[in-house]
Amino acid sequence: MPSSPLEHARAIVTGASSGIGEGIARAFAKAGASVIVNYHSDAEAAARIVGDIRDGGGQAEAVQADISTPEGCETLFDAAEERFGGLDVLVSNAGIQRDAAFTELTLEDWRQVLDVNLTGQFLCAQEAVRRFRAQGHAPDRSPALGKIIFTSSVHQAIPWAGHTNYATAKGGVKLLMESMAQELACEKIRVNAIAPGAIKTSINRDAWEDEAAKEQLLKLIPYGRVGEPEDVAQAAVWLASDASDYVVGTTLFVDGGMTLYPSFREGG
Repeated sequence: MPSSPLEHARAIVTGASSGIGEGIARAFAKAGASVIVNYHSDAEAAARIVGDIRDGGGQAEAVQADISTPEGCETLFDAAEERFGGLDVLVSNAGIQRDAAFTELTLEDWRQVLDVNLTGQFLCAQEAVRRFRAQGHAPDRSPALGKIIFTSSVHQAIPWAGHTNYATAKGGVKLLMESMAQELACEKIRVNAIAPGAIKTSINRDAWEDEAAKEQLLKLIPYGRVGEPEDVAQAAVWLASDASDYVVGTTLFVDGGMTLYPSFREGG
């Protein structure tokens, strides 16, 4: 892979003001991409990330948008058009959790998680495809017309009691990605996903900052460590680059082996 695998690429990263999205935005900029850093409410964090990227010689713009609405998605793509001249890569990453036991889960929390984690990914991806088609293919930029990367989760495959809305959304992302890839590959639009396992972010701080909780978590990770946002970010850089040009409709698990059901390691 060249030293700048995303040189000249123009990217949108949704939910980029913290956690995995922040890691991806920073890694994309370091790899040469111009990045729209989307945020919902934390303008200060987004501005800090953009400032760091610019200080390092990269290009980035912070754009506020609610990606669970068509209008919010359009705002992001209009910004990419105005500031970078178009778009080559969408990383549809924004997500939330609203956890509760199944019978205690409110309809509001069910809908909110599905609206952001599934419908929002659908809306942004739909707008990306429209923009890719309108731009047209530029083989001198990339063999692909455009690239879409969804952030899914190991919970597209592993059931998760107490998190029914989240797991349902991620299961939906899996088939959304695969159905899109099947339909759009003939247009040279590459659609893939990354499924992180346990990653050190603020959303799950209690699970890895407390030593007792971390010990329990590590029992689920054969590789013996909790992941970092950078682990996911480097996978995203590869999927967004032309080095992965023949990768279509694939979910890349970045989970330290969590989906290997480690409790069965000692004979089942």
